[in-house]
This record gives sequence, C-alpha cells and structure tokens, in this order.
Amino acid sequence: MSRGRPHVVVVGSINLDLVARCERLPRPGETVGDATLTRVPGGKGANQAVACARLGADVIMVGAIGRDAFAEEALAGLHEAGVQLELSVSDEPTGVALIYVDDEGETEIVVASGANRTVDLIGLPEHDAVLCQLEIPDAAVHAAWEACTGVCCLNAAPARPVAVDPDLTVVNRHELETLARRDGYVAVTLGAEGAYLLEDGEEIARATPPPVDAVDGTGAGDAFTACLLVSLLEGREPQEALERACAAGALAASRLGAQPSLPTVAEVDAILV
Repeated sequence: MSRGRPHVVVVGSINLDLVARCERLPRPGETVGDATLTRVPGGKGANQAVACARLGADVIMVGAIGRDAFAEEALAGLHEAGVQLELSVSDEPTGVALIYVDDEGETEIVVASGANRTVDLIGLPEHDAVLCQLEIPDAAVHAAWEACTGVCCLNAAPARPVAVDPDLTVVNRHELETLARRDGYVAVTLGAEGAYLLEDGEEIARATPPPVDAVDGTGAGDAFTACLLVSLLEGREPQEALERACAAGALAASRLGAQPSLPTVAEVDAILV
C-alpha cells in the first residue's frame, strides 16, 4: 500500500432510509408517538462509497436500484459526493431501511433489501481496493473477492458466514463470532470504547475515539470502515489508520442521518489535532 489518491470500487447496497426519531425506542408490541420522519440516502454500500469519496478516494459504486420513485432519492448522496455509478436496474423495488433513533442515539433498523438482492457482478473496473458488505447476495461478494486484484475489504455486516478470505475484514464484537476465517487484518469495533486491529489473530493496534456527543449511530460503522481502508491505502501505519477510523466513526455518531453525517478528510484531521 502506498500514499496517493486510492481508487476504490464499492460493491454493495443502495437504500433509501426512512428515519423516525423518537424519545425512546418502542418495546415489542408497543407504539411510540411524537416521532419525526426524514428520508435520507443510505445502504451500507452507498454509505461507504460516499465516505470513501469524502475521505479523498476516487470511487466507483456497483449496485442495483429499482424502477420506482425512491431510486433517485437513494442516489442523491452518491451524486453529490462525485461517486461514479455502475448500476443495474431491477424489477424489484429500490431497497429501503426503516430506522428508529432515540434521544440517546440508539437505533433499531429493519431493511427491505429489494433490488439489492439482484446485485450480480459481471466484472470489476480498475481499482486499488474492492469494498463489500453483506446487504447483497453472497454470490456477488464472492465474485468481487475473486475478481479483486488489489486489497479486498469486507465489512461483514449484517453478520453471516461467507466463503471469502479478504485482506481486511471489519466487524463489531458480535459479528466477530460469525467469521469463518480470521487471517489477514481484522478490525473489531467496540462502539464508544473504540476498536482494535488483529493481524493473523494477533492484536497489533488499539484505539479509542475522541469524545463527542452521540446523537445517531446509524453511519458510524460505515465511516469507520471507509476511513480505515482509505488510510491503509494511503500508506499509513495500522495504529494511525485505526485512530483515524475511530475518529471518523465518532464524528458520524455526533450527527443525524447516515450519509449526511459522514466526515471529510479535513474534519478527521481537525478532530485528531
């Protein structure tokens, strides 16, 4: 990995997030009132593509949308960030995420995958790295891993075993249990406690985030993943890359929405001074 402007291909999901903000999250069978509703571009793939672009990478997004009115709304953040799009159009509806956020920033999320279930990778553009998540079919993730000629990064969420062996895997402490293989780099996020980085099973770095007032954790993991990958591609040492990733995640958690919360490289630099 060397310093420079990385070229990242993101193969992943594109959603429209319907975000209801309420005082507290409902218990099973309970209705909570006085919520406010916003519509925000989302999907873990699109979020990470936008994050990589804001952090200084040249990004191509490979994914699928429907033929419905949600599609253009779901793509708005990618357009704004200057991400190049290579999309298929599906007869399935554009993916939707239903997100509840309480006053403490805690979330509950239900995803209706829609067109994301139809992502079918034919080939990969030129790249330094390929970044995937698990909101698309295993076959697409496996095809991206096989076709990758650079660094393969997998954010293994939502958690399930998948038969690939990426160079960099990002999981939270619960998702770690689902990994079939744990060689290469594995970054484990711990929420407000930070994260640690393993190399072939041995811890090589640990970092804590700068203090922030958390209001919405929806995009924090996506910001962390993108920043860790871009930082490593730029040639930064693992400890510095992990510290920057924790800072990016903290910044995202301190703002409302997924894509609107994703920080720029200047914002990450500033909070680490």
